[in-house]
Amino acid sequence: VQLVESGGGLVQPGGSLRLSCAASGFTFSSYQMRWYRQAPGKERELVAIISSAGSTNYADSVKGRFTISRDNAKSTVYLQMSSLKPEDTAVYYCYGLGYWGQGTQVTVSS
Repeated sequence: VQLVESGGGLVQPGGSLRLSCAASGFTFSSYQMRWYRQAPGKERELVAIISSAGSTNYADSVKGRFTISRDNAKSTVYLQMSSLKPEDTAVYYCYGLGYWGQGTQVTVSS
C-alpha cells in the first residue's frame, strides 16, 4: 500500500489549494479515505472523511471551506481548500486502510 500526497505550498490568507493523494496497492474504491493535519506543537487532527460511497464528513473548523472528493478511476482522493486561514497551516496527511502518506506542507501566510 502506498499513499502519495501532493499539492501543498505557500498561500496567502483567503487563498485556495487543492491537495491530492494518489493511492496504490489496494482496491481504492472499496475503502473510506481520510485527510488529517498536524500543526507544529499540536496533535494530529481529523479534517475530512469520504466513504467508499462518497458520503462526507468534516471537522467543524473546516466546514464550508474544505471539500473532500475522490476519483476511483484514478485511485485518488482530493482535498479542495478555500478561504484559507493562518490557522490552517499544518502538514496534511492522507490516510486509508491503516496506512499514512508522507504528508504535504500547507503554509498560509501573507
